[in-house]
Amino acid sequence: MADHELKVQLLLTGNEIMSGDTVDSNSALIARRLAELAITVHRKVTVGDDIELLQAELAAMADDADLLIVNGGLGPTIDDLTAEVLARVTGVDTEEHPRALAHLQDWCGRRRLTLNAANRKQAMLPAGADIIDNPIGSAVGFEMMVGKCRVICTPGVPGELAAMLDIIIADLARRTERPLERSILRLQTFGLGESTAQQMISDGIGDWPGEVELGFRAGAPQMEIKLSINSAGAMAARQRCREQLEQLFGDHIIGEGDMTLAARVLDLLRERGATLTTAESCTGGLIASMLTRIPGSSDSFHAGFVTYANSIKHAVLGVDEQVLAREGAVSEPVVRQMALGAMERSGADYAIAVSGIAGPDGGTPDKPVGTVWLAWGSRDELHSCCLRWPVERTLFQTMVAAAGLDMIRRVLLGLDTEPRYFSQRRV
Repeated sequence: MADHELKVQLLLTGNEIMSGDTVDSNSALIARRLAELAITVHRKVTVGDDIELLQAELAAMADDADLLIVNGGLGPTIDDLTAEVLARVTGVDTEEHPRALAHLQDWCGRRRLTLNAANRKQAMLPAGADIIDNPIGSAVGFEMMVGKCRVICTPGVPGELAAMLDIIIADLARRTERPLERSILRLQTFGLGESTAQQMISDGIGDWPGEVELGFRAGAPQMEIKLSINSAGAMAARQRCREQLEQLFGDHIIGEGDMTLAARVLDLLRERGATLTTAESCTGGLIASMLTRIPGSSDSFHAGFVTYANSIKHAVLGVDEQVLAREGAVSEPVVRQMALGAMERSGADYAIAVSGIAGPDGGTPDKPVGTVWLAWGSRDELHSCCLRWPVERTLFQTMVAAAGLDMIRRVLLGLDTEPRYFSQRRV
């Protein structure tokens, strides 16, 4: 099998995806993992839990592909139809697979659960199917040949799919007749939009080499810049591109791979033997949540305070009641007192404090929705700034939390330059 010649298609199943109740992130994950082998997805189709439609679509796609990955429909409920559909397409019966049953028994035993009839349904697979281990969940994956097409069936639970893809990608790599040297360098940035980044590259790098493929993946709060090459001989060209990007974007680059703002801040704190605390109002603990998602965060993050009401800002952090009454909660003196109070009570070396108007209501002509005051730094060097993000509530909270982390990152790195987004967002 030569992976550069593979025609790959994806079949996503489930009424919840068709209705919008579940957002499809699995196909993006599959495509990213396949890209590691320079394999491109040619076509993607989503079908609801209708056995006749699924059978017709699976048969048609298998007839037109070398590799078909089916995602979803492996669970214990009546609407999980993938095994039965593949059995119909291949003209075989479903039967209880001993290895799938043993997996189920072990999975239930480790959780002290009784293997019931609903769960046992997950061991009923098309006769002759080969098992793909599921390191996390109860339902194994499986595969069969449909004519010339290899059909791989995977679970819809994202964590289970991610674990199973490690096995599938490794197997695809082994089967490759002539391995490609596909290499993707991913740079994580904050404070840059796709159009801004593209224009800066177009203006600043006029001789971008053809052997280095440039790509972007926008998200909230970070944007990823991808530099992909297909041979070891292009490594030097990519390194030059990276150096040029670092000159263009400078301290907006957080790191490589899956690096997040929170992880970078924790790394910097750990290097310095320092600790951080947070005092949050409008973000409701999101900054603390971003930090504590990172394993080992307790080394540098010991306490965070969510002080939403003014009375709690006073009672918990010691914010002056007269200042609150005179200036309002969304003000420079209040957010600075929040930061100082959090450091005093936690004993932390650094703090991030935020207070803003997330909306959709609560704004005034002087302080419209999207206004936020941030304070960051140490007791001896505490900075503050008012920014405005006039976006919907959840995105506002995400970007404010990220901005707080970004500013403390800059303090820890000793950077005295303001980020580009300050000129766009500063009030």
